[in-house]
Amino acid sequence: MKLLNRSALSVRPTQPFVDWINALEPTTGDDDLTLADVERESTIYLIPEMDTPEALETLVRDRCVEILETELRAWEEDERQWPQTLDWTLFQTFLNVEHSYLAIDLDDETALEISDVDDALLLDNDPD
Repeated sequence: MKLLNRSALSVRPTQPFVDWINALEPTTGDDDLTLADVERESTIYLIPEMDTPEALETLVRDRCVEILETELRAWEEDERQWPQTLDWTLFQTFLNVEHSYLAIDLDDETALEISDVDDALLLDNDPD
């Protein structure tokens, strides 16, 4: 195991986020996604180690639009389909955030790789 010099944020959708996803392509009956379906798609963001709750809140507020854009893009590439205002209020409405002070890598065999986020990785590009 390797202790990373990072903390982590687990970002999970809320019901309003799921409602927005379902409104993108209205369906009938049991075809709508549920919160349980979408929660399986939660994202972990590594962040600098945080010493205080105030520092954590400042970081999350400062990066909330960037995180929100990433989460929206994972479901809809066309920004014209996104909510009109991306701000702290929408972030709090659409996402639940849990903070973990420690990030531990359990993979003893594979070295960590660092690469820039590619929007294509966030989208489902399966030909099926």
